[in-house]
Amino acid sequence: MTGTFEELIASEQPILIDFFATWCGPCKALTPTLQQLAQEMGEKVRIVKIDVDQNPKLAAKYRVTGVPTLMLFKKSELKWRQSGVLSLPQLKTTVENYI
Repeated sequence: MTGTFEELIASEQPILIDFFATWCGPCKALTPTLQQLAQEMGEKVRIVKIDVDQNPKLAAKYRVTGVPTLMLFKKSELKWRQSGVLSLPQLKTTVENYI
């Protein structure tokens, strides 16, 4: 997974990573917001969900201690990171800063 993750975040296109867990209530609450963001932003951003329980090494590498944790990468560089649920306007504004 790590090799493909490194290739994924190397993209010119901003990549929004959602570190989540299936048992996490706030993660479930964030899902419709991310789906809406994907619809509104189209090809401008790619949204990838990563289950921390299935990818513990990756979660540890990026020091994900709480879920949901969102990270925005562009050209392998971490541009933004925040834990917790955000509203669609907050997320959209954040992503637009890095397009």
